[in-house]
This record gives sequence, C-alpha cells and structure tokens, in this order.
Amino acid sequence: MSNRRPPAGSRPLGGSGRPSGGTPGGPAGRPAERYRETSLRRMALAPGLLAAIVLLAGLALLDVSTFIVIRYATAILALIIGWFAIQARQWWWLPLLAAIVVIWNPVFPFGFHGQFWVAAQFVAAIVFVATAVFIKVRVNDDRAGGPAKGGRGR
Repeated sequence: MSNRRPPAGSRPLGGSGRPSGGTPGGPAGRPAERYRETSLRRMALAPGLLAAIVLLAGLALLDVSTFIVIRYATAILALIIGWFAIQARQWWWLPLLAAIVVIWNPVFPFGFHGQFWVAAQFVAAIVFVATAVFIKVRVNDDRAGGPAKGGRGR
C-alpha cells in the first residue's frame, strides 16, 4: 500500500468523504451548515427590468390614448419594487419609487408632454434598473424553495 494522496476533489472509497478529524461545524462540515445560512436575493430584478422595458416601449405610445396601459404597468411595478425595498430595509429607494408612482399615476394623470416627459421616461427607466441591481432581500434558505423539513412526500 502506498502513501500517495488521492487527487484533489476525489472521495476516498468507503468513507464519509470528510477528512478525518473534521467537525460538523468546521470547514469540513461546511456544506451541511450552508442550508441554515441566510442568503441575499435580487427579488426586484425581474420587475425592475420589466418596468424599464415598459417605459422604453412606452416612448412610442406617448401621444396615444393607450399610454394609460404604460401608466398602470409603471405604477404597479414601482409599488412592487417599493415593497422589496422595504423588505430589504433600503429605505433610500422609497422617495424615488414614490415619485414614480405619483407621476405615472393612472387615476389622476398629470398632463405632461414634450421633451420633459421623454426625459422623465428615461430617468425612471434608469431608476428601475438601479433598484433592480442594488435591492437585495435577505432570504432564509428554508423560504428559498429548498426542500422542506418534515414536509409531505418524504
């Protein structure tokens, strides 16, 4: 029998795969502990990018009566992203998102038009992309869609 070490990343035959002397909480037991840690998720990524796409597509509909659909979508997506900002405890995004909700309000619309409104569409799209990238919600792995403990089907 030789004293050669196995190749890196391989498991010894007939063992637990853990180096001897490792403890469950130590570096050798890291994968078992990983499931109890919290992780950060970009929950606002999809609605933020969708809102930016809606706003940029809405540039073609600025003077058409169907722009009301763009207003509804923008206001609703800003509220959704605002909720994720609250969950992430990133309060500094709320004034920008509240301004978008008020300006793109479909119930009591403002009569904006011209270059100001086109610029506002671009600025709001930039705000949505920034919030989509920077808002990260802390999620426990139990809630992240992993296997449930003690659930049905086991």
